[in-house]
Amino acid sequence: MRRIQIIIGEIKLIAELFDTETAHKIWQALPIKSKINTWGEEIYFPIPVSLSCEKDAREIVEKGELGYWPEGSAFCIFFGPTPISKTDEIRAASAVNIFGRIKEGDLSNLKRISSGEIIEVKQFVK
Repeated sequence: MRRIQIIIGEIKLIAELFDTETAHKIWQALPIKSKINTWGEEIYFPIPVSLSCEKDAREIVEKGELGYWPEGSAFCIFFGPTPISKTDEIRAASAVNIFGRIKEGDLSNLKRISSGEIIEVKQFVK
C-alpha cells in the first residue's frame, strides 16, 4: 500500500493512495511543492500531472478524500462543505478522480490554512 505525507507548516497528514491510474501518476510525480488555494473547506493546488476523468469520477465526495481535478490539473483535499455544497454534502466544482484518503492527522486543523501557503506532498515510508 502506498502512503503519502502532506505537510503544511506545522500540520502533517498521512494518506493512503488507492490502486488507480490517477494515484499511480501522482505517486510518480512526488515530491510536489506548491501554493495552496482554498475554496470553502477544500484545499487545492496545481500539480504536474495531466489526466482526464476516470469512469468513476464524481462531484459528491467525502470528508478526508483526496481528489484530482482534471479541469485544473489540481490535487484536492476535501474536509468540509464548499461554496456549492447543498445541505451537509461536500461538492467539488466539477467531477474529480478520487485517488486516496487521509488516514492520520486532524482534518479540523485545515480550517486555519490560507490561500498562498506552501504545501509539500511526498512519499511516506516508515
